[in-house]
Amino acid sequence: MVHIFRNPWRGGGIDGAGLLPLAEAGDVAALLQRCPAHAATPLRPAPDLAAELGIAALWLKDERTRMGLGSFKALGAAHAIAREAAATGAEDLRHALRGRVYVTASAGNHGLSVAAGARLFGARAVIHLAETVPDAFATRLQDKGAEVVRSGATYEDSMREAARAAEVQGWTLLSDSSWPGYTELPLRVMEGYLQLAAEAAAQIDGPPTHILLQAGVGGLAAAVAAHARHVWGQAPQIVVVEPEAAPALRDSLRVGRVVDTQGPVSIMGRLDCKTPSLIALNGLARDADAIATISEEEAQRGVDLLARHGLATTASGGAGVAALLAGLDLPPDARVLAILSEGPELG
Repeated sequence: MVHIFRNPWRGGGIDGAGLLPLAEAGDVAALLQRCPAHAATPLRPAPDLAAELGIAALWLKDERTRMGLGSFKALGAAHAIAREAAATGAEDLRHALRGRVYVTASAGNHGLSVAAGARLFGARAVIHLAETVPDAFATRLQDKGAEVVRSGATYEDSMREAARAAEVQGWTLLSDSSWPGYTELPLRVMEGYLQLAAEAAAQIDGPPTHILLQAGVGGLAAAVAAHARHVWGQAPQIVVVEPEAAPALRDSLRVGRVVDTQGPVSIMGRLDCKTPSLIALNGLARDADAIATISEEEAQRGVDLLARHGLATTASGGAGVAALLAGLDLPPDARVLAILSEGPELG
């Protein structure tokens, strides 16, 4: 059964002076137009699935084809790199960042966005992967021109190695997480995710009553929640979904600060992050109503249900729907927006 933690900071937040996610999509779309593969993804009504789950309506923002990279994360790093390329004032942006090297750690999808963005604007990408990341992701990164380095057993190990390489080599660290002293580029990565939120708000048939947002470090959830409050105000109930194995946001909200969590490796690989992003935590403390944690078995049942409805994804990509199936208590007239955040595993 899904476990619910009610956010005690809702509305006010933890730190009134803390850096918060941006809420307005602004010029994100204009910058992303510099990326040839950029196009809006569909918002899919799922009436049969809604009926099976006992709710009035369900919409799925389908990110499985985003920019040919197969995940919402295509929006983040590519947007941050595009901003840096545009800031050079170069007439030919294809070579604006020649000589720059972007380094990061990734569970796969963020790395693809870094690799694609770097290649578009003439930079190099070096991606550190933990040993648990599937070889198929490493191959895709290499196909995008990235150099892949295996670093440690966990995402946290690979992030430490990426940060060390940035310091030693003088490269630019481009993480999708943030911490004290490292916020500028992660804020821009999160800003890119506003494109997804703005598209969904324009595509949906009326405001949702509930929004389900899966989270790892929390960047996607915080960006979408901030835009949802900007567009729809306080009415939608926003529920963030995490693995029981990595309840980083829940545990941090309990004590009102970023904390590290411990747990086994999760099948929700892109959500298996043991430390939340500082900016994301600040935003979700203000904007999220609750945190839902789901088990490995519940996540797998969600994947299987989506597959039966022709919506193939991973345990990470379908975590929002999995929470519904696991018994998230919603009224029968609920109109739910969820995100199908990535396509199925390859290879």
